Amino acid sequence: MNTDITASAKPEYPVIDRNPPFTKTVANFNTLDYLRLTTIAGISVTVGYLSGIKPGIRGPSMVTGGLIGVMGGFMYAYQNSAGRLMGFFPNEGEVAKYRKY
Repeated sequence: MNTDITASAKPEYPVIDRNPPFTKTVANFNTLDYLRLTTIAGISVTVGYLSGIKPGIRGPSMVTGGLIGVMGGFMYAYQNSAGRLMGFFPNEGEVAKYRKY
């Protein structure tokens, strides 16, 4: 089974790195990626706190919601960053940064 995403879809934008490593993808996070990550985490903390039915469970529920939110936000930011590097999302900033003329 071919798991290469480029086999099923062709990039619409310039490709910076066809298979970016973890460190390059995280280093490529922009302000919007960090904003999305913190927004998702903040909403998850709030939802976790509010979903605690009894006062004694609100703290652990809030922490669990926060951890889920941080992981979900990170994965969303990572997906966007990798998509820009692979040319699947608009990447004018990355083209200017990584292209050497």
